[in-house]
Amino acid sequence: MRIPSFGPQTKLTVGLLGGSFNPAHEGHVYISETALKLLGLDQVWWLVSPQNPLKSKKGMASIENRVKSAQKVVRNPRIQITTLETRLNTRYTADTLKALKRRYPHIRFVWIMGADNLATFHRWKDWQAIFKTCPIAVFHRPTYALKAISSMTAKCFASYRLPQKQASVLKCKDTPAWVFLPIRGMAISATQIRQQMKD
Repeated sequence: MRIPSFGPQTKLTVGLLGGSFNPAHEGHVYISETALKLLGLDQVWWLVSPQNPLKSKKGMASIENRVKSAQKVVRNPRIQITTLETRLNTRYTADTLKALKRRYPHIRFVWIMGADNLATFHRWKDWQAIFKTCPIAVFHRPTYALKAISSMTAKCFASYRLPQKQASVLKCKDTPAWVFLPIRGMAISATQIRQQMKD
């Protein structure tokens, strides 16, 4: 995707879903479309990562192939597939968010992630700064809800958690602010898909 050059009058609310997308699958689409609805977003941008610092390079498809896998499953025009981290030359979420907010000062960003990521979020670079940079929506994934809600990060920012019924106003909240959404979980995962492809 070409990085859009929005004018200063442009005011969008955009959800950011980062990941390896190795490969992209219907679970990613489900979370994105649910986020559009529950969070009242204008768009969701998929940030196809050059290389997740917490994941091994072994078995990682090229970014070109991962983008192609995303293009095959996305049919909603409000979901944009991007290689913004490659273009911005960022590798860590904290740095990516800073760069995006500088480039698009009139866009309200919301970080979207699964409960599995919240469970280990304290391992991310500048994880506390991320919570203070933009609102965060955490979506339930099977078997991870308890680990996520009892995680170091959830406890650290417990007083900033919004009730589920306020999800639609998360985008307008001052940071830190986050919400946990216990949506119907999809058991599908990229790891399972890669294993099935091998078999």
